[in-house]
Amino acid sequence: MRAVQQVAGRVAAGELAPEEIDEAVIEASLDTNGNLPVDLVIRTSGDQRLSNFLLWQSAYAEFWFTDTNWPDFTPECFVEAMVDYAGRDRRFGGLSDGKK
Repeated sequence: MRAVQQVAGRVAAGELAPEEIDEAVIEASLDTNGNLPVDLVIRTSGDQRLSNFLLWQSAYAEFWFTDTNWPDFTPECFVEAMVDYAGRDRRFGGLSDGKK
């Protein structure tokens, strides 16, 4: 919300034309601007939703779901997530050619 409000404020102030709004403008307005992209979202507690968490930043992320609750999430659980993630074919929105 803050990013959209910031962009809208720039448009209202005449600093930015609506047709100039693109992914880069939105990205630059996010609180996470300058951070590395999200590659993997680990969702604990058996929930299979984002709950509004990093919606924009997770567009091309991989997801890993576990029934384990966060307080019980161990280094072994993390290794399990990493092993699963390492075996995935990352396409970043593109189509797979069937090769790994």
